[in-house]
Amino acid sequence: MRAHSVVVVLYEGVQSLDVTGPLEVFAGAGAAAGRPGAYRVTTASPGGGPVRSHSGLRLLPDADLAEVGPVDTLLVPGGHRGGAPDDDALVARIRELAGRAERVVSVCTGAFLLAEAGLLAGRRATTHWAYCEELARRFPDVEVVPDPIHVRDGHIATSAGVTAGIDLALALVEEDLGRDTALLIARHLVVFLRRPGNQAQFSTQLAAQVAARQPLREVQRWIAEHPEADLSVEELARRSALSPRHFARAFAAEVGVTPGRYVDGVRLEAARRRLEDTDDGIEEIARSCGYGTTEAMRRAFVRTVAAPPAEYRRRFRPEPTGGH
Repeated sequence: MRAHSVVVVLYEGVQSLDVTGPLEVFAGAGAAAGRPGAYRVTTASPGGGPVRSHSGLRLLPDADLAEVGPVDTLLVPGGHRGGAPDDDALVARIRELAGRAERVVSVCTGAFLLAEAGLLAGRRATTHWAYCEELARRFPDVEVVPDPIHVRDGHIATSAGVTAGIDLALALVEEDLGRDTALLIARHLVVFLRRPGNQAQFSTQLAAQVAARQPLREVQRWIAEHPEADLSVEELARRSALSPRHFARAFAAEVGVTPGRYVDGVRLEAARRRLEDTDDGIEEIARSCGYGTTEAMRRAFVRTVAAPPAEYRRRFRPEPTGGH
C-alpha cells in the first residue's frame, strides 16, 4: 500500500506548534500501527527556502511548495496577522493543491488562508476562539462555529488554536489507521486519548471573567471547589452577603454569565474531568458533581457535547471502565 502524502505549508510568521503538533502525530502513527511508511510528511514553503516562525524559530522545509507532487492531505497551519500573510501567490498555490487533495486541513488561523482561497465558502469552519468573530466578519459566506475544537465539512477540516491541531490529526489517524493507533499515539504524546471535536475550546473558568469584587470571587472559588453543594442563587447570595436579586445582577455583570449558567458549566467540567481521569461510576460522578440523577447529567452532556457520559468516557479511554 502506498504512503499517504501529507504536505504541511510553511510561510513567514507561521505558528510553530501548528506545524510540529500534527507533524508528530502523522510521523509516529505509521510505526505505531506497524506500518512505518503509512504517511509521507513533507514540509514545503514558497521557493523552498527557510522561514522564521512567529516565535522566531527558524524552520527549514523539505521542498518548494511550487514543486510538491500529489497531495493526499494538505495541512495549512496558522500564523501572524490572523493567519493571512498577504501573499496572493501562496493563496493561489493552496487553492491549486487543495483542488487535487483528498483532504484539506487547517490549524488555528490557517482557516483564514483557506477562506482567502475560497475553500470555505458555504461550509462550516472554526478557528482559534480569539479570531472567530474576525473570520465571520471578513468571510460572511463561511458558517463560523466558535465552540468546537475541530469541525469537518466534507473533505475540509478546520481546527481551533494550537494544540487542537493535534486533536484533529489524531482524528484523521483514527480514520486512516484505526482507533487503537490513535490512542497509542495520544499516549506517546502525553495528551488526552482523543478529545471529541465538539468539545468546547476552553473551560468555564477561562471563558468567564473573574469578578472584580472579593465576595463574588469567593463565590466563584466555592462553586469550583464544591460542585455537589447547594448552588442556588439564594445560597450563593447568602455566601456573598447580598440579596438574591442584587447578587444575580452583580454576578452577571462582573462574570459575564448568569449564576445558573456558570454553575452548569462548572458542574459539567467537573463531571468531564472525573470521566476522563477516574473509573468512578456514572451514578457516583453525577451525585458528586451536583446533578442529583444520572439522567440530569446525561441531558447536560447531550446538550453540550452531543454525547452521553458513557460515550464521552469511551472517547477518552482505551477500554470500557466501571459505571457504564
